[in-house]
Amino acid sequence: MGTHNDAHIVWDWNGTLFHDVDAVIGATNAAFAELGLAPITLERYRELYCVPVPRFYERLMGRLPSEAEWELMDATFHRHYTDHRVRCGLADGVEDLLRAWASAGRSQSILSMYGHDDLVPMVRDFGIDSHFIRVDGRTGPSGGSKAEHMVRHLSALGDVVDPRRTVVIGDAADDALAARHVGARAVLYTGGSHGRASLEAVGVPVVDTLSEAVAQAERLAAAA
Repeated sequence: MGTHNDAHIVWDWNGTLFHDVDAVIGATNAAFAELGLAPITLERYRELYCVPVPRFYERLMGRLPSEAEWELMDATFHRHYTDHRVRCGLADGVEDLLRAWASAGRSQSILSMYGHDDLVPMVRDFGIDSHFIRVDGRTGPSGGSKAEHMVRHLSALGDVVDPRRTVVIGDAADDALAARHVGARAVLYTGGSHGRASLEAVGVPVVDTLSEAVAQAERLAAAA
């Protein structure tokens, strides 16, 4: 499916295709409790969230967490996130959007900073894996930037996609930075980890629905 002349979407998973913001907030507050930090609201989270994630904790704590604190908070977050995520589902309209994009002969893939071994079965369990030519999750330590993962992702796709006609759709400023790193475009979605103000500061299109994101992706790829 797809050739190097076709538009290609690289989807983010958490906070984009997978609407898990409630699980993220619950797991974050559980991690904060380990260090005696006060709970955080969704609005505050979206205002402050950034990567690398230790910088996010620095904004809350007034200092970078120590290595031991980071390891404790990271492990606690992932443990609680696994418990919370079972109550989350795909974002509204995802199945129809994926099906329509694929039916038009265009390609799409997933690149997530969620662990690869956890991501792949989740995508399969939702019954949407056939829409993607590749699904990549994070390998290695958590908390870093997506840019180098994006390089490997597009390299693995080879001649199937052209970075100039590739659009990354995600919910975080880091998605746009990763797209820029490989010469791709980006559209940012307000339904996940960042508020609109912080997304707009990146200088790429910002939308409130995934249907708008796909429409923007089509226009951006056509203009490349």
